[in-house]
Amino acid sequence: MPADQNIKGNVAELAIAAEAARLGLTVLMPMTEHERYDLVLGIAGRLLRVQCKWGSRQGEVIKVRLRSSYHSPTRGYVVRTYTPDEVDLIAVHCGDLGRSYLLPVEVFTGKAAVYLRLGPARNNQQASVHLAARYAFPGAVAQLEERLAGSEEARGSNPLSSTTEDVAPGGVGMERFYARLAHYVRHAEAGGEVVVNRRGKPVARLVPFELNPAAVTADA
Repeated sequence: MPADQNIKGNVAELAIAAEAARLGLTVLMPMTEHERYDLVLGIAGRLLRVQCKWGSRQGEVIKVRLRSSYHSPTRGYVVRTYTPDEVDLIAVHCGDLGRSYLLPVEVFTGKAAVYLRLGPARNNQQASVHLAARYAFPGAVAQLEERLAGSEEARGSNPLSSTTEDVAPGGVGMERFYARLAHYVRHAEAGGEVVVNRRGKPVARLVPFELNPAAVTADA
Protein backbone atom coordinates (compact mmCIF):
# COMPACT_ATOMS: atom_id res chain seq x y z
CA MET A 1 0.00 0.00 0.00
CA PRO A 2 1.44 3.46 -0.89
CA ALA A 3 2.69 5.58 1.99
CA ASP A 4 -0.05 8.21 1.63
CA GLN A 5 -2.71 5.50 1.74
CA ASN A 6 -1.10 4.07 4.86
CA ILE A 7 -1.26 7.50 6.48
CA LYS A 8 -4.91 7.94 5.55
CA GLY A 9 -5.68 4.45 6.86
CA ASN A 10 -4.01 5.24 10.18
CA VAL A 11 -5.83 8.56 10.49
CA ALA A 12 -9.16 6.90 9.72
CA GLU A 13 -8.60 4.15 12.29
CA LEU A 14 -7.62 6.60 15.04
CA ALA A 15 -10.51 8.95 14.26
CA ILE A 16 -13.04 6.11 14.33
CA ALA A 17 -11.64 4.71 17.58
CA ALA A 18 -11.81 8.17 19.16
CA GLU A 19 -15.40 8.68 17.97
CA ALA A 20 -16.44 5.29 19.37
CA ALA A 21 -14.70 5.99 22.70
CA ARG A 22 -16.40 9.41 22.90
CA LEU A 23 -19.75 7.62 22.64
CA GLY A 24 -18.81 5.34 25.54
CA LEU A 25 -18.27 2.20 23.45
CA THR A 26 -15.67 -0.40 24.28
CA VAL A 27 -12.80 -0.21 21.77
CA LEU A 28 -10.44 -3.16 21.31
CA MET A 29 -7.56 -3.68 18.86
CA PRO A 30 -6.16 -7.01 17.58
CA MET A 31 -2.69 -7.83 18.92
CA THR A 32 -1.76 -9.68 15.74
CA GLU A 33 -1.73 -8.53 12.12
CA HIS A 34 -3.32 -9.88 8.95
CA GLU A 35 -6.89 -9.81 10.27
CA ARG A 36 -9.61 -8.50 7.98
CA TYR A 37 -10.75 -6.10 10.70
CA ASP A 38 -8.93 -3.23 12.43
CA LEU A 39 -10.99 -2.75 15.60
CA VAL A 40 -13.50 -4.56 17.77
CA LEU A 41 -16.30 -2.40 19.17
CA GLY A 42 -18.56 -3.32 22.06
CA ILE A 43 -22.10 -2.33 21.08
CA ALA A 44 -25.23 -3.44 22.97
CA GLY A 45 -23.30 -6.17 24.76
CA ARG A 46 -21.87 -7.59 21.52
CA LEU A 47 -18.27 -7.50 20.29
CA LEU A 48 -18.32 -6.57 16.60
CA ARG A 49 -15.41 -6.74 14.14
CA VAL A 50 -14.90 -3.43 12.34
CA GLN A 51 -12.82 -2.67 9.25
CA CYS A 52 -11.82 1.00 9.08
CA LYS A 53 -11.72 2.85 5.75
CA TRP A 54 -10.85 6.31 4.47
CA GLY A 55 -13.65 7.94 2.53
CA SER A 56 -12.75 10.35 -0.28
CA ARG A 57 -15.15 13.17 -1.03
CA GLN A 58 -15.95 13.61 -4.71
CA GLY A 59 -18.41 16.47 -5.00
CA GLU A 60 -21.61 15.42 -3.24
CA VAL A 61 -20.46 11.81 -2.82
CA ILE A 62 -18.11 10.06 -0.41
CA LYS A 63 -16.42 7.16 -2.16
CA VAL A 64 -15.33 4.19 -0.03
CA ARG A 65 -13.03 1.69 -1.75
CA LEU A 66 -13.62 -1.85 -0.52
CA ARG A 67 -11.85 -4.02 -3.08
CA SER A 68 -8.27 -5.19 -2.61
CA SER A 69 -6.09 -7.38 -4.83
CA TYR A 70 -2.87 -9.34 -4.70
CA HIS A 71 -0.94 -11.87 -6.75
CA SER A 72 -0.89 -15.48 -5.57
CA PRO A 73 1.70 -17.97 -6.93
CA THR A 74 -1.02 -20.63 -7.09
CA ARG A 75 -4.17 -18.63 -7.86
CA GLY A 76 -2.81 -15.73 -9.90
CA TYR A 77 -4.42 -12.30 -9.60
CA VAL A 78 -6.84 -12.43 -6.66
CA VAL A 79 -9.50 -9.78 -5.99
CA ARG A 80 -11.10 -9.61 -2.55
CA THR A 81 -14.09 -7.85 -1.09
CA TYR A 82 -15.57 -8.11 2.42
CA THR A 83 -18.03 -10.76 3.60
CA PRO A 84 -20.01 -11.18 6.85
CA ASP A 85 -17.80 -14.06 7.99
CA GLU A 86 -14.82 -11.65 7.98
CA VAL A 87 -16.20 -8.38 9.38
CA ASP A 88 -19.43 -7.24 11.03
CA LEU A 89 -19.24 -3.53 10.21
CA ILE A 90 -17.24 -1.13 8.09
CA ALA A 91 -16.47 2.25 9.61
CA VAL A 92 -15.58 5.14 7.30
CA HIS A 93 -13.84 8.41 8.12
CA CYS A 94 -14.05 11.24 5.62
CA GLY A 95 -11.11 13.56 6.28
CA ASP A 96 -12.52 16.33 4.08
CA LEU A 97 -15.60 16.55 6.33
CA GLY A 98 -14.08 15.37 9.61
CA ARG A 99 -16.97 12.92 10.03
CA SER A 100 -17.24 9.17 10.56
CA TYR A 101 -19.85 6.70 9.34
CA LEU A 102 -20.81 3.12 10.23
CA LEU A 103 -21.99 0.69 7.53
CA PRO A 104 -23.89 -2.58 8.24
CA VAL A 105 -23.20 -5.79 6.33
CA GLU A 106 -26.06 -5.40 3.85
CA VAL A 107 -24.48 -2.19 2.53
CA PHE A 108 -20.95 -3.47 1.82
CA THR A 109 -21.06 -7.26 1.37
CA GLY A 110 -19.35 -8.29 -1.85
CA LYS A 111 -19.06 -4.74 -3.20
CA ALA A 112 -15.96 -3.18 -4.72
CA ALA A 113 -16.98 0.28 -3.47
CA VAL A 114 -19.75 2.09 -1.63
CA TYR A 115 -20.91 5.63 -2.42
CA LEU A 116 -22.42 7.72 0.36
CA ARG A 117 -24.40 10.69 -0.91
CA LEU A 118 -24.29 13.97 0.99
CA GLY A 119 -27.60 14.98 -0.58
CA PRO A 120 -30.42 13.53 -2.72
CA ALA A 121 -29.62 12.32 -6.22
CA ARG A 122 -30.27 14.89 -8.95
CA ASN A 123 -32.76 12.58 -10.67
CA ASN A 124 -34.49 11.91 -7.32
CA GLN A 125 -33.48 8.25 -7.51
CA GLN A 126 -33.92 6.47 -4.17
CA ALA A 127 -33.25 2.82 -5.00
CA SER A 128 -29.69 1.75 -4.19
CA VAL A 129 -28.88 5.25 -2.91
CA HIS A 130 -27.07 5.44 0.44
CA LEU A 131 -27.47 8.81 2.14
CA ALA A 132 -24.45 9.57 4.32
CA ALA A 133 -26.59 11.08 7.09
CA ARG A 134 -28.25 7.72 7.67
CA TYR A 135 -24.94 6.10 8.61
CA ALA A 136 -23.31 8.95 10.56
CA PHE A 137 -22.12 8.53 14.13
CA PRO A 138 -23.73 8.59 16.64
CA GLY A 139 -27.13 7.94 15.06
CA ALA A 140 -25.90 4.78 13.30
CA VAL A 141 -24.75 3.38 16.65
CA ALA A 142 -28.17 4.03 18.19
CA GLN A 143 -29.89 2.29 15.27
CA LEU A 144 -27.54 -0.67 15.55
CA GLU A 145 -28.22 -0.95 19.28
CA GLU A 146 -31.96 -1.13 18.66
CA ARG A 147 -31.44 -3.68 15.92
CA LEU A 148 -29.26 -5.89 18.12
CA ALA A 149 -31.67 -5.54 21.04
CA GLY A 150 -34.53 -6.64 18.79
CA SER A 151 -32.63 -9.75 17.70
CA GLU A 152 -31.92 -10.63 21.33
CA GLU A 153 -35.58 -10.24 22.25
CA ALA A 154 -36.63 -12.37 19.28
CA ARG A 155 -34.45 -15.16 20.63
CA GLY A 156 -36.17 -14.86 23.99
CA SER A 157 -33.20 -13.54 25.94
CA ASN A 158 -33.12 -10.56 28.27
CA PRO A 159 -31.35 -7.73 26.46
CA LEU A 160 -30.30 -6.21 29.78
CA SER A 161 -28.37 -9.34 30.67
CA SER A 162 -26.42 -9.12 27.40
CA THR A 163 -24.98 -5.66 27.96
CA THR A 164 -21.72 -5.06 29.78
CA GLU A 165 -22.40 -1.41 30.61
CA ASP A 166 -23.74 -0.33 33.99
CA VAL A 167 -25.41 3.05 34.29
CA ALA A 168 -23.14 5.32 36.31
CA PRO A 169 -24.76 6.75 39.49
CA GLY A 170 -23.53 10.22 38.50
CA GLY A 171 -25.42 10.07 35.21
CA VAL A 172 -24.47 10.09 31.54
CA GLY A 173 -23.67 12.89 29.11
CA MET A 174 -26.10 14.08 26.43
CA GLU A 175 -24.15 12.62 23.51
CA ARG A 176 -23.73 9.24 25.17
CA PHE A 177 -27.41 9.18 26.14
CA TYR A 178 -28.44 9.91 22.55
CA ALA A 179 -26.06 7.31 21.11
CA ARG A 180 -27.23 4.58 23.51
CA LEU A 181 -30.87 5.60 23.88
CA ALA A 182 -32.23 2.07 23.37
CA HIS A 183 -29.98 0.72 26.12
CA TYR A 184 -31.08 3.38 28.64
CA VAL A 185 -34.77 2.93 27.81
CA ARG A 186 -34.42 -0.81 28.49
CA HIS A 187 -32.65 0.04 31.76
CA ALA A 188 -35.63 2.20 32.81
CA GLU A 189 -38.10 -0.50 31.73
CA ALA A 190 -36.34 -2.88 34.10
CA GLY A 191 -36.88 -0.46 37.00
CA GLY A 192 -33.67 1.55 36.75
CA GLU A 193 -33.07 5.27 36.61
CA VAL A 194 -30.87 7.31 34.26
CA VAL A 195 -29.72 10.86 35.00
CA VAL A 196 -28.79 12.87 31.92
CA ASN A 197 -26.09 15.53 32.28
CA ARG A 198 -25.18 18.53 30.15
CA ARG A 199 -21.69 19.93 30.79
CA GLY A 200 -21.52 17.92 34.00
CA LYS A 201 -24.84 19.17 35.42
CA PRO A 202 -28.05 17.07 35.65
CA VAL A 203 -30.77 18.29 33.27
CA ALA A 204 -33.16 15.32 32.95
CA ARG A 205 -34.09 11.99 34.52
CA LEU A 206 -35.38 8.85 32.80
CA VAL A 207 -37.44 6.61 35.10
CA PRO A 208 -39.99 3.79 34.68
CA PHE A 209 -43.38 5.11 33.57
CA GLU A 210 -45.21 4.15 36.74
CA LEU A 211 -42.71 6.13 38.85
CA ASN A 212 -43.13 9.30 36.82
CA PRO A 213 -44.91 11.87 39.05
CA ALA A 214 -46.70 13.38 36.03
CA ALA A 215 -48.10 9.97 35.10
CA VAL A 216 -49.28 9.41 38.68
CA THR A 217 -51.04 12.80 38.71
CA ALA A 218 -52.71 12.06 35.38
CA ASP A 219 -54.01 8.73 36.65
CA ALA A 220 -55.43 10.37 39.76
